[in-house]
Amino acid sequence: MATTTDPAPNADFAAERPSAAQTEVCVGDQARFPYRTITMGLIGSIVVLLASLGAGGILIRDPIIGTGPLSWMRYGHGKALSTAVLYVGFGLLVWAWVRLGRYALAGRIGTKPIVIAALAWMAPLLIAPPLFTRDVFSYLGQGAQLLYGLDPYSYGPAALDVLPDVVQNVHPLWQTTPAPYGPLFLLIAKGTVAVTGNNMIAGVIVTRVILLLGLAGMLWALPRLVKHLGGRLPVTMWLAVASPMMVIHLVGGPHNDLLMLGLLTIGVLAALERHHAVAIALVTVGMLIKPTAAVALPFLVWVWANHLPEEESLRRRFFKAVTPSLGIFGVVFVVGTWVSLGSFNLGWVGGLQAPGLIVNWLNAPSGVGELFYTLVNAIVDVQPSPFITVARAIGWALLAAFLVRQWWLARRGGNEAILRMAMALLAVAILAPPTLPWYLTWGFVIASAFPWRRIHLAGVVAISMVLVLVYYPTGEQSLYDWWFVAGVIAASLYGAASLLKPDPLGLIAAWRRPAKDEKPEREKPEDEKADVHSG
Repeated sequence: MATTTDPAPNADFAAERPSAAQTEVCVGDQARFPYRTITMGLIGSIVVLLASLGAGGILIRDPIIGTGPLSWMRYGHGKALSTAVLYVGFGLLVWAWVRLGRYALAGRIGTKPIVIAALAWMAPLLIAPPLFTRDVFSYLGQGAQLLYGLDPYSYGPAALDVLPDVVQNVHPLWQTTPAPYGPLFLLIAKGTVAVTGNNMIAGVIVTRVILLLGLAGMLWALPRLVKHLGGRLPVTMWLAVASPMMVIHLVGGPHNDLLMLGLLTIGVLAALERHHAVAIALVTVGMLIKPTAAVALPFLVWVWANHLPEEESLRRRFFKAVTPSLGIFGVVFVVGTWVSLGSFNLGWVGGLQAPGLIVNWLNAPSGVGELFYTLVNAIVDVQPSPFITVARAIGWALLAAFLVRQWWLARRGGNEAILRMAMALLAVAILAPPTLPWYLTWGFVIASAFPWRRIHLAGVVAISMVLVLVYYPTGEQSLYDWWFVAGVIAASLYGAASLLKPDPLGLIAAWRRPAKDEKPEREKPEDEKADVHSG
């Protein structure tokens, strides 16, 4: 039987293709899948669904559970128990994801089992309350504003005097703040509220279903993108589609970043395949969903410029690319804004300042400001705001310098430009306030199509776990619950180590240790016979 030993941790994916013996076994068993691993994740997802009825982003006035026999799940010890059970479900989901990752890295499974696993894990969460966030209630509140003639870029949902359930479930922080989302997304939210009305449960489910269009776009574009960028498709799908960031945050949340990412991945693919006008148009539409997509546009101009005949200078090719790009951007931007809002209303640009109200150490500059404030305040009584403001100003300056540098280094176009674009998106998520956990998917999804080293993927496992758990399932942050954060970091490091080596601390092996009179048996990996490599 072919060996299933994982490749050396520092080998990159080009060196991690399965051996001929592995491939022979895979082909012979191509009808099989890692059923137990997929089932483990599915059980975890179902547990998360059930526990979220008491511990998730529940409604203030729930017509189904609020006063029924299960209402105990939402109060006191019942809520604490629901939260603990939800974390158990999340642990099963992550455990299954890490196992799936080891199989993918060893070349023991192909793309199909990973996609099936991801879709199976997402399915129960389509009907769950919002997980680790309440943003979807803001989406519906702002869509209701547009539906009833209130400008979401001038008023918060509290200004509405209709649809009380929609309004009262918006987080207090966003009740009076203008919308930070693109006008096209508000049009989508308006259509959702027009269909679901005051029914918040239906509104959340319909929003999730619409956002799945972004997932469909990613599933279509990523296999083609991998061919250009040199990654391994099973690993890309494991990293971008099956990860807790996608399953829990973008689908379980849900978050409109998913819809933007679908347009972004298709746009990047179109640029690499020389459909440049389509690429600029698609990414501009993505910007009208989530403004962050605008970061990608300058990099796509370099891709276009480098696809022009090389007889001309780079400067001349750049101007030949940037001129039509600006024209396409202008037309799509103006038409999209007009169609969405009924006028050319740029108030949404000012709305981008609203998320800056969130201050926590997950955003690197804010964290540095808080650290200096804590040190100084230990000696002299001072206010925290000057420290945060100065640190954020320095962060903005560093971000601007980094973006300009990455854009200039991308001037040769091709894969280099796309890699620099992914780095720029990650930098915006980390340095521009605020940093919310799902923001890092902006860069991760594009970067997933490149070759990765195993040790770096282990880091992604740790980061993904931390970025889910630094918020409580209710949507409130846990960033200053230091004992909880310490536990999260410890669990995340264990998860990262588990990608490199099963059971890194020997916990399961010790539990399974045979009695003295028993013969030790060679432990076989769970899915040793099953998995087709379709690399």
